[in-house]
Amino acid sequence: MLPIDLVGKRAFVAGVADDGGFGFAIAKALAEAGASVCVGAWPPALGIFQTLLRRGKLDESLKLSDGRKMEFERIIAFDAEYDTLDDVPPDLRESKRYKDHGDVTIQGCAARLRADFGEPCLDIVVHSLANGAEVSRDLLATSRKGYLGAVSVSAYSMVSMVQRLGPLARPRSAFVSLTYLASERVIPGYGGGMSSAKAALESDTRVLAWEAGRKWGHRVNCISAGPFASRAASAIGRQAPAEGEGQVKGKPFIEQMVDYVKDNSPLAEPLAAREVGDTAAFLCSSLASGITGSVIHVDKGYHAMGKAVS
Repeated sequence: MLPIDLVGKRAFVAGVADDGGFGFAIAKALAEAGASVCVGAWPPALGIFQTLLRRGKLDESLKLSDGRKMEFERIIAFDAEYDTLDDVPPDLRESKRYKDHGDVTIQGCAARLRADFGEPCLDIVVHSLANGAEVSRDLLATSRKGYLGAVSVSAYSMVSMVQRLGPLARPRSAFVSLTYLASERVIPGYGGGMSSAKAALESDTRVLAWEAGRKWGHRVNCISAGPFASRAASAIGRQAPAEGEGQVKGKPFIEQMVDYVKDNSPLAEPLAAREVGDTAAFLCSSLASGITGSVIHVDKGYHAMGKAVS
């Protein structure tokens, strides 16, 4: 038996603000394997997340297979759009949702972890976040600001996290991010520069694997997850109609993709968030010590298909 044993390891998972997405599933899988887990939550969503935890609304989701309840070692206000506090606009810094959280930047997170746990203090870093303000727009209709914003938050933030958290991680630590097949194929309805951001993230994974591997001995990998109706994905909205078709019709974009991929994959079933979490736990374990610079598809095999079957 080859167990995934992460006892004594500390993970930081960026992009957890509820129990319905891949970030939470990854955090839970790491906890199942014995790791202590810190999470980073977007400041505007942090209060709601903490209230749900405090009131026990997430207790069932937090239950581990042995009956224990997953406890987060730290919950840190984290906005991956900003590298340092000087990058945060003054009006945002003083807004109601930000001003009580201090330094919510990537550098601020690194400083918080260093102050709380010393250095080195990490073994696992997970980038489970993305944002594209114009994701529902075709690329031809995307503004420069929207495009660059999508790349900044969804791709460059991983570079910044490796820059700033790499020195805090013990040798041979694991960094993992999440991508989507739109980096390789045309997925109408997934626009606003997000496909470009995911392509950049995958390219950066390979370069970071080389640089962080040689500098610190860290491994850097990426999971290409199939469509999943998380709260964040459900916010993408409905797929835009073709020119001249009038009003948008049918199911929201993410529901269309879940159904389409299920019907056309080798394994004709919906993807479960747990399956992505389990893959992340494997990639962060010693069982994957020889894997770096890779993009691992967890999508029921859909990426291998070249023709629709239904």
